[in-house]
Amino acid sequence: MSSSTTVTQEPVSSLTIRQDIAIAAPIEIAWEAVLDQLGPMNEMPDGTPFPFKLEAWPGGRLFRDLGNSAGHLWGNVQVIKPPKLLEIWGPMMMPYPAINHLQYRLTAEGSNTRLQLTHRAMGFIQDEHRDGMPKGFDHWVNRVRQLAETRSSR
Repeated sequence: MSSSTTVTQEPVSSLTIRQDIAIAAPIEIAWEAVLDQLGPMNEMPDGTPFPFKLEAWPGGRLFRDLGNSAGHLWGNVQVIKPPKLLEIWGPMMMPYPAINHLQYRLTAEGSNTRLQLTHRAMGFIQDEHRDGMPKGFDHWVNRVRQLAETRSSR
């Protein structure tokens, strides 16, 4: 019986994505939209439903439940201070050695809200993730705005 061992060295890299968006809705409505977008209302940029489960408390999980005890852990709630701050850390969409930190910071601006999303990652980040994440997070913040502004106009 034979065995083989291979050792390779791979580069570790980091990235930071920042998004800033104005939402025409009060902060409480924008906060609920963040929680819904990170939960049952999440969707792909093409509109395909991509629901998550978010346990909105310290240590709670953000995960995809595929049924039959299958799924994907995206992260854990590190900080939650309704309706102003949510931080999640974990592997997110990276099924390889990497760590991510995602921060949603909401600030009331009169009857409107400013949402600042900051995503930081480090590890063996694949080019497809580095290239695709800005578009994905742009969709996420615009989805939050859409949900909040629709609710606020009712």
